Amino acid sequence: MSTKKLLQIPKDGLAGLKENFSADALSGFLVFLLAMPLSLGIAKASQFPMIFGLVTAIIGGVIVTFFMGSRLSIKGPAAGLIVIVSGSVVAFGDGEQGWHLALGAIVVAGIVQILFGVLKLGKLADFFPTAAIHGMLAAIGIIIMAKQLHLLLGINPADLKGKEPLELLAMLPSSIVHENAHLAEIGIACLLIMVVMSLVKNQKIKKIPAPLIVLAVSIPLGFALHIKTDGAISNFSLVKIGSISDAFKNGMVNVDFSGISTHTGVFIQYVILYALIGSIESLLTAKAMDGIDPYKRKTDFNKDIIGVGIGNTLCGIVGALPMISEVARSSANIGYGGKTRWANFFHGIFLLFAVLFAVPFIEMIPNVALAAMLVFVGFRLAHPREFKHMYHIGIDQLAIFCITIVTTLATDLLIGIGTGIALEIIINFVHGATWKNFFSAKYEIAQDSEVVNIKMHSELVFSNFLGMKKKLAGLPKGKRVVIHLEEAKVIDHSSLIALEDFQKDYERDNGIVELTGYDEHVKVSHHPKSTKKKKKLAVLSR
Repeated sequence: MSTKKLLQIPKDGLAGLKENFSADALSGFLVFLLAMPLSLGIAKASQFPMIFGLVTAIIGGVIVTFFMGSRLSIKGPAAGLIVIVSGSVVAFGDGEQGWHLALGAIVVAGIVQILFGVLKLGKLADFFPTAAIHGMLAAIGIIIMAKQLHLLLGINPADLKGKEPLELLAMLPSSIVHENAHLAEIGIACLLIMVVMSLVKNQKIKKIPAPLIVLAVSIPLGFALHIKTDGAISNFSLVKIGSISDAFKNGMVNVDFSGISTHTGVFIQYVILYALIGSIESLLTAKAMDGIDPYKRKTDFNKDIIGVGIGNTLCGIVGALPMISEVARSSANIGYGGKTRWANFFHGIFLLFAVLFAVPFIEMIPNVALAAMLVFVGFRLAHPREFKHMYHIGIDQLAIFCITIVTTLATDLLIGIGTGIALEIIINFVHGATWKNFFSAKYEIAQDSEVVNIKMHSELVFSNFLGMKKKLAGLPKGKRVVIHLEEAKVIDHSSLIALEDFQKDYERDNGIVELTGYDEHVKVSHHPKSTKKKKKLAVLSR
């Protein structure tokens, strides 16, 4: 009886609020404790007024909850967009002018995201090769660490202004030598807390948000070391966000669209980046949360990207950062026992109360504590195991991963991920792919009452899988599906991952999926999901 209750899918809407009020409210509160310092740190690193990091999370919780297509994702500002947001502020003229003009690009990008959903482009992330996406995220992590490590050591932010990522990395030895001892002590202590908490195995202890412990330690340390009254650092030692009334003293509309005419090229570039990268990150998070949802519910990706687009349009109008479905907060929500979309709503409500009533407490937080959290987030994005994982999949995927990172660090995100995609295309051609079938896979489907046979007549690569995925999604449930791959010259890593996802989803609905025809293929590496090809001569293989 109890097992059956555990497997019962929670209700949605107002019935779900009544049924799961205590679980969702508690999870929302715990996620709020995680989201508040991270939202402040992300806003500061993005060169936005800090209070607007909280405004983004409030809009993501209180408003977007009613439009989103996922049940458990948490909407708010994300570290993965720091590079884009800060880059846009600088590109539009820096300072307050850069902020106002960047908001125009955010509003237009939000409208583009709504169009993505309306046009059923919710599977957009599936077009991009896996290695290029991971390379992009790793590059973002390195860029975040490149700046935040200096701030963690107590370096004046003014000394870092205008520096590119590679310049910031080169400056690290000098910052270590010239650290501010008191600020660095707090920053390093906070970073150690984040690291230790990530290694803890005890599930009860893991439920305590690490950022909450950071605040509990850093605020008393700040008082003990007198960082507020130290004249050399007092102007940048503590968080300063001001009141919500100060933030909106000039009205609720902060957006300026004049950048369309004065910075046309920059405007188009950042609309593309906000819409594309933000959508990819958001969709990947929603997809990941579906995989760990205890009730195995499926996100409506088109509806979810519409919800994010509505949120970003509102954020851009009022002055806030863009939002996505944020992976750390979303997974924490599931871990804390959140059951429905109301957990996201409650996290937004608690943040609203904090902005209205707890600003004096927030302004006791040392900035180095926020820097420590962001350094940890950046490290997780660019963790050495990501490089190791790509190496095991194959030298081809490692090459795509690394070239995306290097190009992004040397240029920007758009060129970086474009270079990664271009290299993936070249490698697929080297492995035997043909231009004729590069964007449209050739296959035939035959089915009877029990079995669906799908026979491939062309290669299966990231660029032509989208059309086939639509066909796979439309197959009748509960049958035995056999996918014959004998004639596929190349099956790349991204397509193998996509086939595995289809297999898991289909078998969850009591169907069976079999992949056959691998006997005539060789793998680029020993990894089971490495690129497979028919030619015996392995180019770029280990």
